[in-house]
Amino acid sequence: MTMKKILPVILILMSFAVATAGDIKPVKPAAKDKCPVCGMFVAKYPDFLAQVIFRDGTYAVFDGTKDMFKYLLNMKTYNPGKKPSDIAAVFVTDYYLVTYVDGRKAYYVLGSDVFGPMGKELIPFAKEADAKAFVKDHKGKSVLKFSEVNSAILAGLD
Repeated sequence: MTMKKILPVILILMSFAVATAGDIKPVKPAAKDKCPVCGMFVAKYPDFLAQVIFRDGTYAVFDGTKDMFKYLLNMKTYNPGKKPSDIAAVFVTDYYLVTYVDGRKAYYVLGSDVFGPMGKELIPFAKEADAKAFVKDHKGKSVLKFSEVNSAILAGLD
């Protein structure tokens, strides 16, 4: 085959791969699904659910974003067979919408008077404006982006 014939096939395959990555949907946690960090059954807490979906179709579900971040920041402990590059999607439950949103694009409120199943929690929002309004209404301390959450912040929530 000539390059003129191969190039369109390659472009089509590449566009399919990109479209497939964007089509990943959150899983519905089963009654038996447990948080890999704290061991709680997660389906009991639909308003706080978070999840990580891996490229191979496996997933990890959490009873809140705090445990999700603990997992992500220490995958060697919680899931030694996986690495960050294996992650296809991260979903968190927007506090106001009570629906899954892209966890990597979400805004997280630190230090509010709203508690999750495991106590102090990072409260997620799809929109920064909603997070800022929540800070005012619920005595929040700050709004963080996904990349700003670190182990020191999580230690302050325990």
